[in-house]
Amino acid sequence: MGIYAGDTKFVQSRCTISVVKLENSEPPQIKGQQEELCSSQDVEQLDLNQETDILILTPTYEKNEDLNCQHQKKKTQMKKLSYQLRRHMRIHTGENLFSCKECGRCFTRKLSLHMRIHTGEKPFSCKECGRSFSRVDSLIGHMRIHTGEKPFSCKECGKCFTLSCSLTDHMRIHTGEKPFPCKKCGRSFRRSSKLSVHMRIHTGEKPFTCEVCGRSFSHAKSLTNHMRIHTGEKPFSCEECGRSFSQATSLTNHMRIHTGEKPFSCEECGTIVHYIHCLKGN
Repeated sequence: MGIYAGDTKFVQSRCTISVVKLENSEPPQIKGQQEELCSSQDVEQLDLNQETDILILTPTYEKNEDLNCQHQKKKTQMKKLSYQLRRHMRIHTGENLFSCKECGRCFTRKLSLHMRIHTGEKPFSCKECGRSFSRVDSLIGHMRIHTGEKPFSCKECGKCFTLSCSLTDHMRIHTGEKPFPCKKCGRSFRRSSKLSVHMRIHTGEKPFTCEVCGRSFSHAKSLTNHMRIHTGEKPFSCEECGRSFSQATSLTNHMRIHTGEKPFSCEECGTIVHYIHCLKGN
């Protein structure tokens, strides 16, 4: 049975959590998965750095702060700590988990947010463009598209991102980490969404269907490219001669006429050609 913290699947095999981090913690209605923006994407494993860091709680206070006030603050923090630790333990014990009657997934928190996946409810709307979201944190992340704010920066190359999950994904470029392996062929991916798309090779699933001719595709991008056959759209233009193409790859191939590039050679006779299909009859 899959156990989820919030909307996030917990797949850790061995738990070493002793204390839950409280510093800079966000309220539960803000904290959570950014499903629309991160392509549900990609946050399948519980982020231990965000949710359950191993850190001893050491609250600090101002010297002139009233002792009674200090005591109340510490008491409040300890209550929060106790709640978070008890909620985390449900992952292991299965106690007081909330089960979805629609899909059977279990959560350590109440199901109201998760149920919006099934009901389609999106109560949080962007005032700029009208796009709606099921979670307020998804709306907050989306608003950065309009404001241009990119608060998450890569320490390796300086590139900035609007979402923390985008930075997490980007960091795997530097580390080479590919934590999502295919159980069929062993190929690994940086993002769970890429693995999901890859799995269609093995399952034969083609969920994207052309409404004009009925042809189906395994990728949304493939359907987009296909639709240009029906619409006649050719958005890729050659800057040298002005000729237009429906596919980016067609423009790339065409440019070899102008550059003189011949990247394909025959292993038998050494003939060099612009296009790989020219080798078939060689």
